[in-house]
Amino acid sequence: MAKRERVVRMSVEQPLWRALTAYRLITMVYAVGLFASAYRYFDRPWIAVWYLAFLAVWTLATLRKVANAASCTKRFLVADLTVALVGILLTPLADTHERITAGGPTLPTIWTAGSVLAFAIKGGWRWACVASSLVAAANIVQRGEPTRDTVHNVLLVWVASVAIGYVVEVARASEATLARALEIEAATRERERLARDIHDGVLQVLAMVQRRGTELGGEAAELGRLAGEQEVALRTLVSSGLVRPSRVSRDESRGALVDAYDEDDEDDDVDATGADGAGGGEVDLRSLLAPHAGSRVSFAEPGTPVPLPAPAARELAAAVGAALDNVRKHAGEGARAWILVEDWGDEVIVTVRDDGPGIPAGRLDQAEGEGRMGVALSIRGRLRDLGGTAELVSVPGQGTEVELKVPRGRTQ
Repeated sequence: MAKRERVVRMSVEQPLWRALTAYRLITMVYAVGLFASAYRYFDRPWIAVWYLAFLAVWTLATLRKVANAASCTKRFLVADLTVALVGILLTPLADTHERITAGGPTLPTIWTAGSVLAFAIKGGWRWACVASSLVAAANIVQRGEPTRDTVHNVLLVWVASVAIGYVVEVARASEATLARALEIEAATRERERLARDIHDGVLQVLAMVQRRGTELGGEAAELGRLAGEQEVALRTLVSSGLVRPSRVSRDESRGALVDAYDEDDEDDDVDATGADGAGGGEVDLRSLLAPHAGSRVSFAEPGTPVPLPAPAARELAAAVGAALDNVRKHAGEGARAWILVEDWGDEVIVTVRDDGPGIPAGRLDQAEGEGRMGVALSIRGRLRDLGGTAELVSVPGQGTEVELKVPRGRTQ
């Protein structure tokens, strides 16, 4: 089966990882070259040799770790920053006091900034702030006191890393928004294509069956009536736009990524997001109520999803079904019903109204006394279990209205 349109990842941070990889290589070579040009001035050059040899091996061995956000784990970041901090703190043991007080470089020199930048690209400005603060503390300990050059270098690294981290966070948010918009656009185009196919085929056949059945009369008329109801229900479902998204946007450490998939790769009964209401998570209440729409049932919904926890959505949909069953049983064959869904943020309200004869005063209490618990259990009982309410208003000769309220914070 044809695949949905693929929305590819346009990670703006990937060039930053490539630049960081190059930076680490260049600064590692720079640190080794700087020591080679001044090794004769060191008190204990062998300490610097061992550290720089380890730094070179570490840098080359971890190139793949800084290739992308997925491979750059928290454990690696901590280890990498530890290598930089150890190099800074080893400097007084290897170099002379005069060179250090005169502003001489630390053993890792500017390689340290690469470790801080990795924190910034991976975790944003907050991670960068923590890493640069640790580097600042190590530099002050190494110098013995906060000199002007030390403060200048510390502030430079701190501002640069925090700024880069902030830019990365903004870019990721924009990227995720764009990916979601492209996904919705692709789903909309697919829905339009399906609507065209259905309109050109199934809906026209159902309309023809309804027309010919009415003309023929008898059993054919009943068949035509059923075909007409199915046509209205199918047309409502198509026009409502209740088409599953291709897949919820996922990311590679917050890099926007939306996957395409084969339609038949997904389980027909269970959606990864719980769209069918069979699993956990949240479902769109509209998708559970839309099938009730028909020639005698109108369905009005918000233009945006109405998410509810799956168990609560199923119970609310069952209560609506029970209310419609009462309409069919007691309001007569010709009665019409309307379903209205409202999302008020802190609660969801579903109203079921019909134009039947209404319920005589005291009839519900009498039915409950006779053991007929349809309204008491199927509707009010379900809403009570959800922490909501079910209010029924009926005026003889003017129909019945059932208002179901479910608070979001208490649904499980």
